[in-house]
This record gives sequence, structure tokens and C-alpha cells, in this order.
Amino acid sequence: MASVFPLADLRRSTDPFSWVNSIIKGDCVAALEALPDKSVDAIFADPPYNLQLGGALHRPDQSLVDACDDEWDQFASFEAYDAFTRAWLLACRRVLKPTGTIWVIGSYHNIFRVGATLQDLNFWILNDIVWRKTNPMPNFKGRRFQNAHETMIWASPDAKSKGYTFNYDALKASNDDVQMRSDWLFPICSGGERLKGDDGKKVHPTQKPEALLARIIMASTKPGDIVLDPFFGSGTTGAVAKRLGRNFVGIEREQDYIDAASARIAAVTPLGKTELTVLTGKKAEPRVAFNTLVESGMVKPGQVLTCARRRHSAVVRADGTLASGSDAGSIHRLGAKVQGVDACNGWTFWHIDDGQSLRPIDELRTIIRSGLAKLD
Repeated sequence: MASVFPLADLRRSTDPFSWVNSIIKGDCVAALEALPDKSVDAIFADPPYNLQLGGALHRPDQSLVDACDDEWDQFASFEAYDAFTRAWLLACRRVLKPTGTIWVIGSYHNIFRVGATLQDLNFWILNDIVWRKTNPMPNFKGRRFQNAHETMIWASPDAKSKGYTFNYDALKASNDDVQMRSDWLFPICSGGERLKGDDGKKVHPTQKPEALLARIIMASTKPGDIVLDPFFGSGTTGAVAKRLGRNFVGIEREQDYIDAASARIAAVTPLGKTELTVLTGKKAEPRVAFNTLVESGMVKPGQVLTCARRRHSAVVRADGTLASGSDAGSIHRLGAKVQGVDACNGWTFWHIDDGQSLRPIDELRTIIRSGLAKLD
């Protein structure tokens, strides 16, 4: 079972990270206030939607729809809901790292109010994502369009935030080498994935599908990161985070949900290191300057580099620049100069003769990067 922390125990704990991979029982704002500043890498929030249901909802055959009519989704007014939203978002801001991001999901009932509050608090919206449902609930009264989607807002702490995780290359590769779009198609949670109690009823009325959380976590976190869910519910975030090699912390006040989530997470087996390796592109690789090759002795001052066809040559200087005749400059500028073009990738243009063949100096850079990776 996943460990459960009563809020009082968390406040007394002397270990600043005793809460990692646990469920904190208590009010979300109070629990967030007990966590250290800037301690989580990502947040997924599925707050109450304030559905404003005006009574029981029936199908055309008069059977009752098992809709969300729980007390925790009910607010006295829009002003009360806005105050609640501001409180938990402020608390989330404090625990989110400067390089972290937050995801908030909602429907037309609340997402616009949440989005406005995010902007009022100076969060910077990176994307809005439309989750299109393959099997949405029909509109039984036939007085509106079928509500077939929910909206997610992805945001960083402020407009100047840099270094946040976005696994662009992995997402693109998994999407048939096409950029991942902001409209995602997933079914709602149903079948064997839907948690049900002994009475056959849904454990939680708004359980989210694991596929949705998997894409969120794979897109915006790295293995080992801490993912916070301040409205933990049935524990989807924790179950997916554990399977994907991330840490989690959930906040939940309802004991029935805590029990179901704890058992669910305990049954999850994490994937191995090979399966969790994230594909990265050139932009994500450590920057290696040409003078690093000179300083390491892989390329020596006075050594001659040539292009692949040996039409152009240049001498390596001790400061990491190249010289050809009266011209000198970086590997890129001199490569462009000798060809009479505006730009050049010096790493692939210049080659070194190893005695058997010409090799692009980019191969030497790859060796340096491999050494750096082993140090991580």
C-alpha cells in the first residue's frame, strides 16, 4: 500500500522529504502549506468543476445518471469558487520549482475561471490542450451540443521561466515523426480501468484515464521527478507516475478515495531503465565548444583540417579558432568564408585525417558528449 500521511504527522516530521511517494490526508491548501518551498517538478490538478447541477439527471428511459453530485464539487457562488481557486493556485506556486510546470484540467463550467486566475497570478500559459473523448456521455435532454471534450491548461510559474521540461523529440517520434498537436484523442475511463466498489458503483465519479496522465507525465517530466496532485482522488496520477519511474505526492481528504488509491498504487510495477529512457534531440545534448576538443588534446594546435573533398583546408590555432590564408574565425564562420556562402555547420564540414580516412570533427564531439553523459 502507498504510505498515507495524516496532515498533523507531516507537520511534525523532521524529514523534509518524508512525504515523497505518499498520500497526504487533509485539505489541499493546508497540506500544500506544509510542504517545502520549490520542492516539486510538476503539478497535475483536477480540481472540483463546480458543475452546478440543478437536480438529478435522468436518461430518456428515466434511469438515473451516475453524475458528480458530491459535496466537494459544490460551492455557494462563483465568488466562493474563485476564492478557492486562487488559494490553491497560490499554494501550488510556492511548492513548484522555477523550472516546473502545472497542468489544470476542467470543463466549460470552470476552466475559463481557472485560466483567468492563473493569469491574474502571473502564471504563463504555454498551451491549452483539448482532450477529445472518443466515447463521451450523450446530451440526454437534446437541448445542447454533446459535451465531447475537456480542456487542460499547461503553464509555467511566470513569463520568464526557462528550463522547464518538454520532451519534444520523444513526443514527435512517438507520433510518427510529426509534431504532437494540442488536441488529444482518448476514451473516458471505463471498463477494467474504472475502479468500482463492492456495490458495483464507481469509486470516484471523475476518474481520469491513465493514458491521458501518461502523455502529460511523459511530455513534461523526467524519470525521478516529483509529480504533485493536490486533488488525488482515485490516484491515477500516482499510479502512472510510479509506472513511469517518477515520484509522486497526492493530497486527498476523503478516506474512501485514499484507500482505493493506496491499493491501486501498491499493485503497480515500475518500468525498467531501458523502457524509461527519454529520446532527446540535438538541442537537449550538452553543449560542446570546439575549443573543448583542443583542450582535451583530441585536436592539436597546428593540425590541418579539411573538407570532405579536400578542396579547402585550415590550421587549428591554440585559441580554438581556425586559420586559412589571411582569413580566420570559428569553425562555422571560416567554413562559410572558404565556401563563399552565408552559413556553415563547421562540425560536419571540417574533417580530420586519422591516418586511414577523413572523419568529421562532429564524431569527436560525440565522444566528448558520451563522457559527459557518464558523469551525470
